Amino acid sequence: MGQIRTIPVERVQKISKKEFVEKYYKPQRPVLIENLIEDWPAYKKWNIEYFQEQAGDQIVPLYNSEPTKGKQNSAAPVKEMKLYDYLELLKSQPTDLRVFFFNLLDNVPKLLEDIRYPDIGLKFFKRLPVMFFGGGGSRVLPHYDMDLSDLVHFHFHGHKSVTLFSPEQTKYLYKVPFAVHNLEIIDMDNPDFSKYPAMADVEGIKVEMKPGDSLYMPSGYWHYIKYLDGGFSITLRALPRHPTRLIKMLGNVFLMRPFENIMRKVCGQKWVDYKEARIVRKTNRKYAKGLKN
Repeated sequence: MGQIRTIPVERVQKISKKEFVEKYYKPQRPVLIENLIEDWPAYKKWNIEYFQEQAGDQIVPLYNSEPTKGKQNSAAPVKEMKLYDYLELLKSQPTDLRVFFFNLLDNVPKLLEDIRYPDIGLKFFKRLPVMFFGGGGSRVLPHYDMDLSDLVHFHFHGHKSVTLFSPEQTKYLYKVPFAVHNLEIIDMDNPDFSKYPAMADVEGIKVEMKPGDSLYMPSGYWHYIKYLDGGFSITLRALPRHPTRLIKMLGNVFLMRPFENIMRKVCGQKWVDYKEARIVRKTNRKYAKGLKN
């Protein structure tokens, strides 16, 4: 057993468009910006009670931290409930239930009046302003976004821990074939280096987020998230513009994901077990031959 090595994220209090583009967007470097959303109405208005009032009747899909099994679609929720009742859970007790990819434009467009699209050099895709809610202790397994967008993650309530991994770290992370996540059975807080020796060479970027923080996650960056207490955030995305990334994104969405869903339906757990055993053998073999070099 061991711990993953991390370095702290770079933090700035304010940033100009030119500085963001030159220092972070072009070189694809993460950064946490502390005062980017102070002029948003949401900065002062958004809390649990406000969401219960504005969107409490919304029926939301809920996800947990359990690995998906058999013919289960990895994007399938474990249950549904009214947002009001779910937010009551966040106020009263720890829960591993999360609301994932709640689209404000589709579900509660009135809330869009409370946000702004910051002028920092990213061309945000305004069709997908999405929210994430999580209970204290809930976790999001390490993954990168299938559409390979550049992301800015704005945090409003509670505290969360985010560990980022650059695309160059993928070779150490036991990425599951035909998926955008790693082995769900790996304990990222205490990985077993005897079973997964390549994990010993992983280096992450550690981020602790408080209300008002904004985190830039470049295209293809992995993120592992832990909610330290109940809270919520919003993510704005800028779709990839580089031809290579755009082609890969289209392949992920229109080829990889449908193929994975078909194989799960046809082969069930045998397909999952085959993929996971294969990636462990392959990664360990490469590591033994000097992958870390």
